[in-house]
Amino acid sequence: MDAVIVTGGSSGLGAAVVDGVVKAGGRPFVIDRQPPEDGIPWVECDLADTRAAEGATRKLIERAGGSIDGVVTAAGMDVPGTLADIPGETWDRIVTIDLLATAAVIRAAIPALKQSHGGVVTIASTLGVKAVSDATAYCAAKFGVVGFTRALSAELAGQVNVTLVIPGGMKTKFFDDRDAQYKPGPDAILNEPANVANAVMFALSQPAGCAVRELVIAAEQESSYP
Repeated sequence: MDAVIVTGGSSGLGAAVVDGVVKAGGRPFVIDRQPPEDGIPWVECDLADTRAAEGATRKLIERAGGSIDGVVTAAGMDVPGTLADIPGETWDRIVTIDLLATAAVIRAAIPALKQSHGGVVTIASTLGVKAVSDATAYCAAKFGVVGFTRALSAELAGQVNVTLVIPGGMKTKFFDDRDAQYKPGPDAILNEPANVANAVMFALSQPAGCAVRELVIAAEQESSYP
């Protein structure tokens, strides 16, 4: 493993993946709105602009020397609330960043990934396999990531390894800006993002001829299915 592009690599799960790539001796490249840890190459980009996301991906491939070994789409957002209460532009932004930008970044990286026979890891959510109230945008996007990734793995079979990672709740800042009713309770048991990052690295480090198609990673107390 050498060059790996990580969206959302400045915080949360994305930052944990960046750390994992560095520890494995690879070179992470980040797409984010905020700068990552000092010394990590990055391109500033609002992933809600999917054409800009494609351009940022191509720019980082150039900076990596024209070749990359992996893409991890860890960027994501959510604003919980009922469909009637969430402003349309906010609802659209959630779906765009969580789903459409995932496809845009991977689309731009496919030629390079085919050359290296590299790997893609998409990040869905347990809310991509079970639905809850007040999460129509997030569920729509993450259910979409599940379907997109399964179709992509069929499309690129034998050319690019494609893995779907379905994490449960993690100890990140993802919940910080939510109204109290949508934050995990004081007794909530959340997984460490480093544990999920380890699963991502496991998928990316498979030997030639072997692909991990799907992984569900959650705190052992969490039930991940409907």
